[in-house]
Amino acid sequence: MSKDLKRVSVMLREDQHQQLSDMEVNLSGLIRDLIDDHLGEHKIVINVEKETRDLYDLVISNTGSSDSELETHLKKAIKDLLKSKIDYMTKLHKEL
Repeated sequence: MSKDLKRVSVMLREDQHQQLSDMEVNLSGLIRDLIDDHLGEHKIVINVEKETRDLYDLVISNTGSSDSELETHLKKAIKDLLKSKIDYMTKLHKEL
């Protein structure tokens, strides 16, 4: 990580701690990501399936990665989706 870190104390409910422990989530990484989301001027919130969320938590929260690293891949996915929709609409237009 490129930025200096500061140790702080955080209070959690017991059930929250247990769920995060069961999920093997890196709490420090999760908190940093949530703070970045809260403070960020530009953010996207999307609903995903449990499998996608679990994969996100595993990769982003536990590897020291950040949402900014994911952004490049998200842009490509959005562009691919747009191309797919354009291709579909072009085909539909030709059929009319």
